[in-house]
Amino acid sequence: MSDESHEPVKRLFFALSCAPEQRRALARWRSALQLRSGRPVPAENFHLTLMFLGAVGVVQIADICTAAAKVRVPGTALRVMLERLDVWRKHGVLVLVPEQAPPQLLRLVYALEQAMLPFGFEDSPKAFRPHLTLMRDYRLPVPETTEPPEFVLQADQFTLFESHKGHYRALAEWPLVP
Repeated sequence: MSDESHEPVKRLFFALSCAPEQRRALARWRSALQLRSGRPVPAENFHLTLMFLGAVGVVQIADICTAAAKVRVPGTALRVMLERLDVWRKHGVLVLVPEQAPPQLLRLVYALEQAMLPFGFEDSPKAFRPHLTLMRDYRLPVPETTEPPEFVLQADQFTLFESHKGHYRALAEWPLVP
């Protein structure tokens, strides 16, 4: 969402990040799959997107952060079980997804979407589908695995990230437990 002026913009998204040891475990598990298609997402970029904002004027970031700080949080750390491997063909990605999204996660995403409405951000009209992207440009069927995925993403905060040339940088974080 960028106006036609030449204001500086940043590509932003809200997400739950993975702890460093979990990133390493996910990367090891992915390596064991011996995938022959796609580009691996760098382990340091593993996250679960809550809401993609896209191109945002730099002048709006402070107000976005103020609105995000007012989002009603679950009051407890979020635990998201990533237990199923899936291929989203339309987007060409290999993802880990939960069998069922925790209600607290869905409430957080809804609250975040509501908080961003005054800025004109609307996440895609599709329903929120929690996922962690393992590979991009992936064009094969769901790979067979001898060791099923059983990763629990545990988050005690949510983060506003900037995406710049394939690298993600945390701009601000808010606790899930007030």
